[in-house]
Amino acid sequence: MTSLVVVSFLIWCWLLTMHGQFWRAGPILPAAVPTQAPPVAIVVPARDEAPFIEATIRSLLAQNYPGSFHVTLVDDGSEDGTGAIVRAIGDQRLSVLTGSPRPAGWAGKLWALHQGVAASGAPEYFFLTDADIEHDVPHLASLVAMAERHDLDLVSEMVALYCDSWAEKVLVPPFVFYFQLLYPFARVNNPLCATAAAAGGTVLIRRRALMRIGGIEAVRGALIDDVALAGAVKAGGRIFLGHSALARSIRPYPGVADIWRMIARSAYAQLRFSPVLLAATMVAMALVWLVPPVAVLFGHGMTCFLGLITWAMFTAAYLPTLARFRRSFLWALLLPAITLFYMAATIGSAVNHYRGRGVVWKGRAYAGGTP
Repeated sequence: MTSLVVVSFLIWCWLLTMHGQFWRAGPILPAAVPTQAPPVAIVVPARDEAPFIEATIRSLLAQNYPGSFHVTLVDDGSEDGTGAIVRAIGDQRLSVLTGSPRPAGWAGKLWALHQGVAASGAPEYFFLTDADIEHDVPHLASLVAMAERHDLDLVSEMVALYCDSWAEKVLVPPFVFYFQLLYPFARVNNPLCATAAAAGGTVLIRRRALMRIGGIEAVRGALIDDVALAGAVKAGGRIFLGHSALARSIRPYPGVADIWRMIARSAYAQLRFSPVLLAATMVAMALVWLVPPVAVLFGHGMTCFLGLITWAMFTAAYLPTLARFRRSFLWALLLPAITLFYMAATIGSAVNHYRGRGVVWKGRAYAGGTP
């Protein structure tokens, strides 16, 4: 046990000092107005989003962007009246495109985005955003200002996630924390680092960059589409990823089972459907998150002391994320138990895959799953 605790301690020393300051609750784009405001095409893919779509579209139409912009909703086979709700808004800056059937090899969201981009002409920027995101009035202008100021090909933000129910308060902040650990924002934003990522709810991309990589078609089969798109763009340009103070998700995940399904939907895809990567991930998570508290509870002397120090290190690293969600610092003490939940959901994702259920979202199956 002592050797395991020493390894865990050294890993956390490296993570906290050499891993892109992943624990920071930033950067955050301030509200800003671009000096130049080129045309923007906003594309919103939507499939059965009736509860959220009107709030999303109205927030986009309310943007105070000083340049021209147009919103295209791609109704991707909705059966709940999503398209009709948007058509009833009746704004000349708004179009509703009825999506065509998804070809083989395409992920549903990416096929919808591809159609929306193709129908949007030749603007300077495309703003790709989900159907369950509510945007503050200066959001679009702030994204374009960032891209123009630093000549960025892609600007993305992790929007504030819905966090109201007991389950969300416990399990959603760690989701953001783990994402930052996987993709430290400072490394994503450093053009000298290979790390690339984006958050699919808010992606502003230059047309020239999208054309350079071959359009949405370049990542057409990606199940982790935002990370794949960011990787393709960063190979030839600069990107930015931060936290948003100007946009928020309005989709709730009220119960533990809802969050389990959200994780299990794509966790094994993130591991490339590899049992070797799954096993390595489980070992690494246990070593990083579980060994220290076990050493505190069952170890003695130096083993217990090192476990306590290491537990304190990752607890402190979690505090900025809790502050962002306005949660008490005491929630940080639950990280080991929460890690067990995420490990179990990841294993559950693999079990679904090998049972032939694969990745299922909005009634569609990918990677061998069935609806």
